[in-house]
Amino acid sequence: MKRLAVLLGLTMAFALFAKAQSKEVKKVPVSSTPADSGVAMFKAYCATCHGLDAKGTGPAAQALKTPPADLTLLKQKNGGKFPSAKVINILEGADQISAHGSTEMPLWGPVFHSLTPGNDAVVKLRIANVTKYIESLQK
Repeated sequence: MKRLAVLLGLTMAFALFAKAQSKEVKKVPVSSTPADSGVAMFKAYCATCHGLDAKGTGPAAQALKTPPADLTLLKQKNGGKFPSAKVINILEGADQISAHGSTEMPLWGPVFHSLTPGNDAVVKLRIANVTKYIESLQK
């Protein structure tokens, strides 16, 4: 019985340790995606936190101090109109929200600039296409 209790205790300790380890977000260098594909960019840059369904359930969501927003509700939370300008400003870094700009979530404007240095038109295209894709996900 004592061995069973020790084994159970060790199993629970291992499970808690494994769970704690999974709450760390691994930071990796950004990879380039096609600027004309909002879907590809969302999957590469946003889905880790927001989830493929954009509901804030990505694999890294549990490790964040500030839960990712459910991006499918932006239109609903804005009186039935999708807030394109607000989304663009957040992605560019002009409107700072607590999750963006913290050490947890990058501002995508500077990241997109790093992919195509000196090419503001491509950065604007990337932001516009991600925004259009997010708009297409609205309930």
